[in-house]
Amino acid sequence: MKLIEKPISKKDVKEMAVKSFGSFVKAVVDIKKEIMAVDAPLHADEEAHLLSLGSQQENIWGINIYPDFHGPDFVEFDSMINLRPQQKNISRGIDNPRIRQSV
Repeated sequence: MKLIEKPISKKDVKEMAVKSFGSFVKAVVDIKKEIMAVDAPLHADEEAHLLSLGSQQENIWGINIYPDFHGPDFVEFDSMINLRPQQKNISRGIDNPRIRQSV
């Protein structure tokens, strides 16, 4: 698992993807701190890592990154950690367009 605090290249993401799931890499983004944890088997592992660094649950969201794709297919907003009825997010996606844009 890696903590990303500044932009990385698509090449770096692709290398991570090839080593893990082949075509994509899991990531969890803290939209307030503007950091993300990437390259772990589960979003929950990345979520736990960010929480241990002081991130707040309401600010972290799970995604999948497909480095070979462009445009809207580059990021998939799908993770079990996104199920948060208390934040009115009732799907594995990110229902709030403002949050989705922040991610």
